[in-house]
Amino acid sequence: MQSQVLYGQTVVIMEEKEDWFYVYVPEQPSSKLAKGYPGWLPKRQVTSKEAVALGKSFQSFAVVTAPTAWLYDGNEPVLEISFQTRLPVVSETDKWISVMTPHGNQKLKTTEAKVIPQGNGFDNATGDKLIEIGEAFLGLPYLWGGMSGFGFDCSGLSYTLHRAFGITIPRDASDQSKEGKLVERVALQRGDLVFFAKEEGKGRVYHVGMYYGDGRMIHAPSAGKGIEIVSIDTTKYNKDFSGARRYYRT
Repeated sequence: MQSQVLYGQTVVIMEEKEDWFYVYVPEQPSSKLAKGYPGWLPKRQVTSKEAVALGKSFQSFAVVTAPTAWLYDGNEPVLEISFQTRLPVVSETDKWISVMTPHGNQKLKTTEAKVIPQGNGFDNATGDKLIEIGEAFLGLPYLWGGMSGFGFDCSGLSYTLHRAFGITIPRDASDQSKEGKLVERVALQRGDLVFFAKEEGKGRVYHVGMYYGDGRMIHAPSAGKGIEIVSIDTTKYNKDFSGARRYYRT
Protein backbone atom coordinates (compact mmCIF):
# COMPACT_ATOMS: atom_id res chain seq x y z
CA MET A 1 0.00 0.00 0.00
CA GLN A 2 1.32 3.42 -0.99
CA SER A 3 -1.67 5.67 -0.34
CA GLN A 4 -5.42 5.58 0.25
CA VAL A 5 -8.51 7.15 -1.26
CA LEU A 6 -11.62 7.83 0.75
CA TYR A 7 -15.16 6.63 0.17
CA GLY A 8 -16.71 8.58 -2.71
CA GLN A 9 -13.41 10.13 -3.81
CA THR A 10 -12.63 10.36 -7.54
CA VAL A 11 -9.92 8.32 -9.24
CA VAL A 12 -9.04 8.22 -12.94
CA ILE A 13 -8.44 4.83 -14.56
CA MET A 14 -5.32 4.47 -16.72
CA GLU A 15 -5.00 0.71 -17.10
CA GLU A 16 -6.91 -2.49 -16.42
CA LYS A 17 -5.39 -5.85 -15.54
CA GLU A 18 -7.45 -8.82 -14.37
CA ASP A 19 -9.17 -7.75 -11.11
CA TRP A 20 -7.26 -4.47 -10.82
CA PHE A 21 -7.35 -0.90 -12.11
CA TYR A 22 -4.25 1.28 -12.36
CA VAL A 23 -5.46 4.74 -11.35
CA TYR A 24 -4.34 8.17 -10.26
CA VAL A 25 -5.87 10.37 -7.57
CA PRO A 26 -6.20 13.97 -8.86
CA GLU A 27 -6.53 15.33 -5.29
CA GLN A 28 -3.15 13.90 -4.24
CA PRO A 29 -0.32 15.79 -6.02
CA SER A 30 2.80 13.72 -6.54
CA SER A 31 6.13 13.86 -8.34
CA LYS A 32 5.43 10.26 -9.36
CA LEU A 33 2.83 11.47 -11.87
CA ALA A 34 1.94 15.05 -12.78
CA LYS A 35 -1.81 14.34 -12.83
CA GLY A 36 -1.98 12.84 -9.33
CA TYR A 37 -0.88 9.96 -7.11
CA PRO A 38 -0.74 6.65 -9.04
CA GLY A 39 -1.39 3.11 -7.85
CA TRP A 40 -3.44 -0.07 -8.26
CA LEU A 41 -6.96 -0.51 -6.85
CA PRO A 42 -9.12 -3.65 -6.79
CA LYS A 43 -11.91 -3.29 -9.35
CA ARG A 44 -14.52 -4.07 -6.70
CA GLN A 45 -13.62 -0.81 -4.93
CA VAL A 46 -14.38 1.35 -7.99
CA THR A 47 -17.66 2.35 -9.60
CA SER A 48 -18.71 4.80 -12.30
CA LYS A 49 -19.03 8.41 -11.17
CA GLU A 50 -21.94 8.86 -13.57
CA ALA A 51 -23.70 5.83 -12.13
CA VAL A 52 -24.03 7.47 -8.72
CA ALA A 53 -24.40 11.10 -9.88
CA LEU A 54 -21.57 12.34 -7.67
CA GLY A 55 -20.16 15.71 -8.62
CA LYS A 56 -20.65 19.32 -9.53
CA SER A 57 -24.43 19.26 -9.97
CA PHE A 58 -24.77 19.43 -6.17
CA GLN A 59 -24.65 22.84 -4.48
CA SER A 60 -22.93 21.60 -1.31
CA PHE A 61 -21.23 18.58 0.20
CA ALA A 62 -20.98 17.09 3.65
CA VAL A 63 -17.52 16.60 5.09
CA VAL A 64 -16.88 14.26 8.02
CA THR A 65 -15.38 16.23 10.93
CA ALA A 66 -15.16 13.39 13.47
CA PRO A 67 -12.16 10.99 13.29
CA THR A 68 -14.65 8.45 11.89
CA ALA A 69 -18.41 8.51 11.38
CA TRP A 70 -21.18 6.12 10.44
CA LEU A 71 -23.39 6.29 7.40
CA TYR A 72 -26.98 5.33 8.21
CA ASP A 73 -29.70 3.71 6.16
CA GLY A 74 -32.76 4.79 8.09
CA ASN A 75 -31.73 4.31 11.72
CA GLU A 76 -29.31 1.47 10.98
CA PRO A 77 -25.56 2.15 10.75
CA VAL A 78 -24.26 0.57 7.53
CA LEU A 79 -20.71 1.84 6.92
CA GLU A 80 -18.03 3.53 9.00
CA ILE A 81 -16.22 6.23 7.04
CA SER A 82 -13.22 8.47 7.66
CA PHE A 83 -12.51 12.04 8.66
CA GLN A 84 -12.60 14.30 5.58
CA THR A 85 -14.83 11.97 3.56
CA ARG A 86 -16.88 14.29 1.33
CA LEU A 87 -20.28 13.41 -0.10
CA PRO A 88 -22.85 15.54 -1.99
CA VAL A 89 -25.74 16.81 0.13
CA VAL A 90 -29.29 15.88 -0.84
CA SER A 91 -31.05 17.51 2.13
CA GLU A 92 -30.50 18.30 5.80
CA THR A 93 -32.34 18.60 9.11
CA ASP A 94 -31.21 19.51 12.62
CA LYS A 95 -30.03 15.95 13.29
CA TRP A 96 -29.30 14.41 9.90
CA ILE A 97 -27.57 15.20 6.61
CA SER A 98 -28.84 13.14 3.70
CA VAL A 99 -26.01 12.47 1.24
CA MET A 100 -25.52 10.75 -2.11
CA THR A 101 -23.14 7.79 -1.88
CA PRO A 102 -22.00 5.05 -4.26
CA HIS A 103 -24.68 2.93 -2.54
CA GLY A 104 -27.54 5.41 -2.84
CA ASN A 105 -28.88 8.05 -0.47
CA GLN A 106 -27.77 7.59 3.13
CA LYS A 107 -27.46 9.79 6.21
CA LEU A 108 -24.80 11.30 8.45
CA LYS A 109 -25.30 12.72 11.92
CA THR A 110 -24.89 16.51 12.04
CA THR A 111 -22.68 16.01 15.12
CA GLU A 112 -20.14 14.14 12.97
CA ALA A 113 -20.14 16.18 9.76
CA LYS A 114 -20.73 19.68 8.46
CA VAL A 115 -22.07 21.09 5.20
CA ILE A 116 -19.68 23.00 2.95
CA PRO A 117 -20.92 25.01 -0.06
CA GLN A 118 -19.33 24.15 -3.42
CA GLY A 119 -16.47 26.58 -3.92
CA ASN A 120 -14.84 28.40 -1.05
CA GLY A 121 -16.66 27.29 2.08
CA PHE A 122 -13.73 26.18 4.26
CA ASP A 123 -12.53 27.88 7.42
CA ASN A 124 -9.30 29.85 7.10
CA ALA A 125 -6.35 27.82 8.32
CA THR A 126 -4.15 28.96 11.19
CA GLY A 127 -1.38 27.12 12.91
CA ASP A 128 -3.48 26.72 16.06
CA LYS A 129 -6.42 25.31 14.10
CA LEU A 130 -4.20 22.78 12.30
CA ILE A 131 -2.78 21.65 15.64
CA GLU A 132 -6.22 21.45 17.25
CA ILE A 133 -7.44 19.02 14.60
CA GLY A 134 -4.23 17.00 14.83
CA GLU A 135 -4.72 16.57 18.59
CA ALA A 136 -7.97 14.67 17.92
CA PHE A 137 -5.87 11.81 16.51
CA LEU A 138 -3.36 11.45 19.35
CA GLY A 139 -2.77 7.75 19.99
CA LEU A 140 -4.17 6.64 16.62
CA PRO A 141 -1.95 3.80 15.35
CA TYR A 142 0.50 4.55 12.55
CA LEU A 143 -0.40 3.01 9.19
CA TRP A 144 1.99 2.97 6.24
CA GLY A 145 0.24 4.74 3.36
CA GLY A 146 -2.59 5.76 5.71
CA MET A 147 -4.72 8.75 4.75
CA SER A 148 -7.71 8.34 7.03
CA GLY A 149 -9.10 8.41 10.55
CA PHE A 150 -8.39 4.67 10.71
CA GLY A 151 -4.63 5.28 10.46
CA PHE A 152 -2.09 7.76 9.08
CA ASP A 153 1.49 7.73 7.98
CA CYS A 154 3.55 10.86 8.59
CA SER A 155 2.80 12.65 5.33
CA GLY A 156 -0.78 11.37 5.24
CA LEU A 157 -1.39 13.18 8.53
CA SER A 158 0.10 16.48 7.36
CA TYR A 159 -1.75 16.24 4.03
CA THR A 160 -5.10 15.53 5.68
CA LEU A 161 -4.83 18.24 8.33
CA HIS A 162 -4.34 20.81 5.56
CA ARG A 163 -7.12 19.29 3.46
CA ALA A 164 -9.53 20.01 6.32
CA PHE A 165 -9.11 23.69 5.43
CA GLY A 166 -9.33 23.25 1.67
CA ILE A 167 -5.54 23.38 1.25
CA THR A 168 -4.10 20.79 -1.13
CA ILE A 169 -0.45 19.92 -0.53
CA PRO A 170 1.65 17.12 -2.06
CA ARG A 171 0.96 13.59 -0.84
CA ASP A 172 4.50 12.50 0.12
CA ALA A 173 6.92 14.06 2.60
CA SER A 174 9.72 14.52 0.05
CA ASP A 175 7.38 16.48 -2.21
CA GLN A 176 5.90 18.46 0.70
CA SER A 177 9.43 19.60 1.60
CA LYS A 178 9.85 21.33 -1.78
CA GLU A 179 6.73 23.52 -1.85
CA GLY A 180 5.03 26.00 0.46
CA LYS A 181 6.90 28.87 2.12
CA LEU A 182 10.40 28.15 3.37
CA VAL A 183 10.74 28.76 7.13
CA GLU A 184 13.98 28.98 9.09
CA ARG A 185 14.19 26.79 12.18
CA VAL A 186 14.51 29.80 14.48
CA ALA A 187 11.28 31.24 13.02
CA LEU A 188 9.07 28.15 13.36
CA GLN A 189 5.43 28.69 14.23
CA ARG A 190 2.70 26.25 15.21
CA GLY A 191 1.36 24.44 12.16
CA ASP A 192 4.59 24.59 10.14
CA LEU A 193 5.78 21.31 8.65
CA VAL A 194 9.21 20.13 9.77
CA PHE A 195 11.21 17.67 7.67
CA PHE A 196 13.93 15.16 8.41
CA ALA A 197 16.37 13.59 5.98
CA LYS A 198 19.03 10.92 5.84
CA GLU A 199 22.71 11.83 6.13
CA GLU A 200 22.04 14.25 9.01
CA GLY A 201 19.57 16.31 7.05
CA LYS A 202 21.43 16.44 3.74
CA GLY A 203 20.01 13.34 2.04
CA ARG A 204 16.59 11.99 1.18
CA VAL A 205 13.64 13.29 3.21
CA TYR A 206 12.16 10.38 5.13
CA HIS A 207 9.83 11.98 7.70
CA VAL A 208 7.58 14.96 8.33
CA GLY A 209 5.94 16.32 11.46
CA MET A 210 3.96 19.44 12.33
CA TYR A 211 5.54 21.97 14.65
CA TYR A 212 3.61 22.11 17.92
CA GLY A 213 5.50 24.91 19.66
CA ASP A 214 8.22 24.98 22.35
CA GLY A 215 10.52 22.74 20.32
CA ARG A 216 7.93 19.97 19.94
CA MET A 217 6.12 18.38 17.02
CA ILE A 218 3.02 16.26 16.52
CA HIS A 219 3.63 13.39 14.12
CA ALA A 220 2.82 9.85 13.08
CA PRO A 221 6.11 8.13 13.97
CA SER A 222 6.34 4.53 12.74
CA ALA A 223 4.71 1.10 12.74
CA GLY A 224 3.76 -0.08 16.21
CA LYS A 225 3.39 3.47 17.56
CA GLY A 226 0.61 6.03 17.68
CA ILE A 227 0.39 9.69 16.77
CA GLU A 228 2.26 11.60 19.46
CA ILE A 229 3.72 14.93 20.55
CA VAL A 230 7.47 14.82 21.17
CA SER A 231 10.34 17.21 21.82
CA ILE A 232 12.40 17.32 18.64
CA ASP A 233 15.67 17.98 20.47
CA THR A 234 15.43 14.77 22.49
CA THR A 235 14.64 12.43 19.59
CA LYS A 236 16.65 10.80 16.83
CA TYR A 237 15.12 13.32 14.43
CA ASN A 238 17.04 16.33 15.79
CA LYS A 239 20.27 15.60 13.94
CA ASP A 240 18.33 14.91 10.74
CA PHE A 241 16.41 18.20 10.60
CA SER A 242 16.45 19.32 6.98
CA GLY A 243 14.03 22.26 6.79
CA ALA A 244 10.52 23.55 7.32
CA ARG A 245 7.64 24.75 5.15
CA ARG A 246 4.44 26.71 5.81
CA TYR A 247 1.32 26.09 3.72
CA TYR A 248 -1.19 28.23 5.60
CA ARG A 249 -1.35 32.01 5.37
CA THR A 250 -0.34 34.16 8.32
